[in-house]
Amino acid sequence: MKKISLILVALLGLSALNANADVTTAQKLADKYAVIAKNIAPASTGLSSEDGKAFFNRELTIKGKPVACASCHTANPADTGKHVVTGKPIRPLAPAANEKRFASIDKVEKNFTKHCNDIIGRDCTAQEKGNFIAYLLTVK
Repeated sequence: MKKISLILVALLGLSALNANADVTTAQKLADKYAVIAKNIAPASTGLSSEDGKAFFNRELTIKGKPVACASCHTANPADTGKHVVTGKPIRPLAPAANEKRFASIDKVEKNFTKHCNDIIGRDCTAQEKGNFIAYLLTVK
């Protein structure tokens, strides 16, 4: 019994380290966007999780329908979302709830490009991306 308890504790510890590692990766990516934003606009005062939340919830009208990030990802990015067209489940955006969300920087960039163009009609700025990630990092 003691051996099983030790194994269980070790597995839970590894799982916690894995989730923490991806929160760390997300933070590093947000920091990278902050540096890029500062280089583009020297007056930039840094990242804002409040602006990231507003960006996430901002509704735009596309083809006569109001859409926002929250349309598919729910009002709480720690919850499982659902694609509004296909109905397929979408894993949570918040790195605290989905340890794989920021595992691949290439995938993050690909998703930003696709979703920003689909929702706002252009690529997101480094400031917007950084704010968005800063907001997701606050969601538990």
